[in-house]
Amino acid sequence: MDPSRVIKYDSSMKVWVKLLIGSMLGLILGFLLPQDNQFIMRWLVWIEAVAIRIGRYAAVPVLVFSMAIGIYELRQDGGFWGMMFRSFLMMIASSAFVIASGIAATLLFPPGRIPILIEEEVETVSLRIPESIMELFPSNMFLALATDGVYLFPVYVFAFFLGIGLSYDRMYSKQVISLVDSLSRIFYHIIAFFSEILSPVLIALSAYWAVRYHGIIQTGVFRDLLLFLGVFSVILAFGIFPLFLYFIKPKTNPWAVLYGSLGPAIAAFFSGDINFTLPVLLRNVKENLGIRRRANIVSLPLFVTFGRAGSAMVAAAAFIVIIKSYSSLGITIADVVSIGFRAFLISFLLGRHPGDGAYTALAVLSLEYGRGFEAGYLILKPLAFYLIAVGTFLDVMLSSFAAFVLAKLSGFLEEKSIRHFI
Repeated sequence: MDPSRVIKYDSSMKVWVKLLIGSMLGLILGFLLPQDNQFIMRWLVWIEAVAIRIGRYAAVPVLVFSMAIGIYELRQDGGFWGMMFRSFLMMIASSAFVIASGIAATLLFPPGRIPILIEEEVETVSLRIPESIMELFPSNMFLALATDGVYLFPVYVFAFFLGIGLSYDRMYSKQVISLVDSLSRIFYHIIAFFSEILSPVLIALSAYWAVRYHGIIQTGVFRDLLLFLGVFSVILAFGIFPLFLYFIKPKTNPWAVLYGSLGPAIAAFFSGDINFTLPVLLRNVKENLGIRRRANIVSLPLFVTFGRAGSAMVAAAAFIVIIKSYSSLGITIADVVSIGFRAFLISFLLGRHPGDGAYTALAVLSLEYGRGFEAGYLILKPLAFYLIAVGTFLDVMLSSFAAFVLAKLSGFLEEKSIRHFI
């Protein structure tokens, strides 16, 4: 058998259409399934875990080799540190804007109060910052690659040093550069294959999502908060983010960027896992938005690891609703500033939480804020899947738009026709 024929995928249908069809089928199935059948629920939990593993399966190899060769190419062009500086500057600015706008919207259009029902003990939730730093430099460099696909920052550090090493002496590294470049392209082809077969995977994910959503809707307890977060996230992702592109010169069609980001948006919302979505995102920004490898492989991992403004905003908005539900005294300006600042810091520290970012951020906000609100996040535990879905959706959309802007400003953008989008 010809090895080149082992991995083939049908490109006749757009990837986002396949993902949408899979999601719709899953939603229909989920709403038809019985809500109180524990056997079915156990199987759905197991299937969800398998589905997430499938999505993450090929992420690490393509990140290692593509990031290494991308860093090498940027260093050769003299644009590496400029790209890093612009990426962090945009992360800070976008985080501040998204969180501030979410808090402002929550105060201007406050969702209704939710009943205070806490039946569980408070759990210790931590961002595990010291442990995260320790894992960046294991005693053996190659141990950084022995990851479970959850915390990817040590992988980025490994790829960074590999990319730096490739620049040492072209005379000695020429063959290795060629090998790393080839491996990057091979594993990119593999993630392209996986992105094409994610439609049936999303059937399982969206079915479990629908089962939980149906249960929440039936209670009627969180209806206002559900509606508020859903409407505001749509306005932010499909309205406000594209409008910012009108300020980019030369003139850019923001709706083409939005259309090119639909696939990752669908995958992010129903999986709730940013590492699951990352391979789809890498492929879409390259083949739809025209962002060259050396730019997207540096900016995207940085944003999906440190630029979790969407998840932090959802947590801040939900926490404000919790405070208003606890107390009839309202919320002071000092409280708003404190919540906003804490959420801003948390948005850079969710690298260990690709699949539960918004709910973890809410738990940390509750525990650190104190004043009797330590158990506040448990009120929204039944809604955790929805908070995570909305937060991850916004994180991915922000990453896609930010990667496009950074590539545009750095000159690493190739024009793509919409009819050639995947």
